[in-house]
Amino acid sequence: MPGEVDTEDYADVWVFIEQHDGEAAKVSWELLAKGRELADEKGERLVALVMGDSVAHLAEEAIERGADEVLVAEDPIFEPYLPGPYGEQFRYLVEERHPDVVLIGGSHTGRDFAGRVAVPTYAGLTADCTELDIEPDTGLLLAKRPTFGGDAMATIKCVEHRPQMATVRPGVFDAAQPDPDREGTITEVEVVVDESHQRSRMIERVVGDITDITDANVVVAGGYGTEGDFGPVEDLAAALGGEVAATREAVEEGWIEAARQVGQTGKTVKPDLYIACGISGAIQHLEGMNDSKTIVAINDDPNAPIFDDADYGIVGDLFEICPALTELIEQKRGETA
Repeated sequence: MPGEVDTEDYADVWVFIEQHDGEAAKVSWELLAKGRELADEKGERLVALVMGDSVAHLAEEAIERGADEVLVAEDPIFEPYLPGPYGEQFRYLVEERHPDVVLIGGSHTGRDFAGRVAVPTYAGLTADCTELDIEPDTGLLLAKRPTFGGDAMATIKCVEHRPQMATVRPGVFDAAQPDPDREGTITEVEVVVDESHQRSRMIERVVGDITDITDANVVVAGGYGTEGDFGPVEDLAAALGGEVAATREAVEEGWIEAARQVGQTGKTVKPDLYIACGISGAIQHLEGMNDSKTIVAINDDPNAPIFDDADYGIVGDLFEICPALTELIEQKRGETA
């Protein structure tokens, strides 16, 4: 049967280094940190894969951030990103080198081409993971992800097929820090794609105002208690130089765009300051922000579960508290200007 493999022929943990215009996506360094842990636990090597044009500097940085070896596929055909060339090149390397575990960022790019690798290689692919572990007795990858609309967590493992693949949500792991003294191997691999693999072409590229709340140091989030009026939340975020976020309920009501949703079915954030306004504290939302350094909760219900996870709690009407905080912050900022 296609896909049945001798699992002993497969080894090493691979991490795809996503890049655009020569700059690595933050999720790539996050996966290198986790990949290093998994590879050490399995007693295998950590291998990074870089594809692009003029990307040698990223290979060197991947070594500094934990990779034992970096495979570099360098050719102008990889710029700009298109799923055909990326998927075909990655598929070729997987079939040639037999990695045991493959980690790809759960970004638009990663989700776009991961299936192009998993399907032809008969791999086991788990999408949108938020936790990764190694099963002690078997060495299998335990890929955990939200299910049933975020109401439960599923642990998925692939017993018979290889590689064990996972796309991982950005922001759930801390990024690997560079060590200039680390040494590793950089290997230039054969580029096997050509124009015939480009079934689509880039006509025009327009870069808009893309919100990435996962990089924010300050996040002010609104929930169902805003009743659709995010004005006070937005004003407070602006005063603090932060980003606006929201719960799933607020997004489903159409009060704010999905790119700002925090939680099991949204994004994971780890800011220095997280202010929750009118948020009850459902476990699905807490999973996306409970690693914030300081959590402040504003809610008119003194029994709201959010207060159990907050460092500071303010019981009161957010429509009174938020404007008062905004005014105080702007006043203090004016005094120090």
